[in-house]
Amino acid sequence: MSPPPVLNTLETDRLTLRRQRVSDAAIYRQLWTERDVRVPPHRRISLEGRPTEEDIATQIQEEREASRPGLLAMERKGTAGAIGYCGLVFNGNASNEEPELAFELLRAVHNCGYATEAGRAVITWADEAGYRKLWATVWDWNVASRRVLEKLGFRDTGRVTRETVDGRSLLTVRELRPL
Repeated sequence: MSPPPVLNTLETDRLTLRRQRVSDAAIYRQLWTERDVRVPPHRRISLEGRPTEEDIATQIQEEREASRPGLLAMERKGTAGAIGYCGLVFNGNASNEEPELAFELLRAVHNCGYATEAGRAVITWADEAGYRKLWATVWDWNVASRRVLEKLGFRDTGRVTRETVDGRSLLTVRELRPL
């Protein structure tokens, strides 16, 4: 597969998904502060207060310079400011040919269908870009995200990618194109 184009902007009925901006760092840090206490410590704010807004801004800048799809900031149409993100990541169980779908929303906009709507747009783009398969990991206790992935056509592989005292990270997959 040749390298896909950079994922810049996607539109849905209610959302605009756009490339992340350094100015999104404050909202992304808020996402870190709102995470469930069962999320592993490396994905929560540390005792030293990391990642800081500056750390996140640096990461966003590095991702903007990468020449591959990535995470998109999610905005409601007609409003300014991100409410979360959705897109493709290339770490963990992912590869350049089979990325992982990732999404996260501010708690204030949970249960509005935004993750499903954004996920559908990213999956459609990934299919059109030539990806054959997408992966996603989800904690067994995260019922809302598991429901979103189910609606998006992901199925449980039966593999556990990580286990902690708080739960198991389940690996799911979504076939896009037959081999």
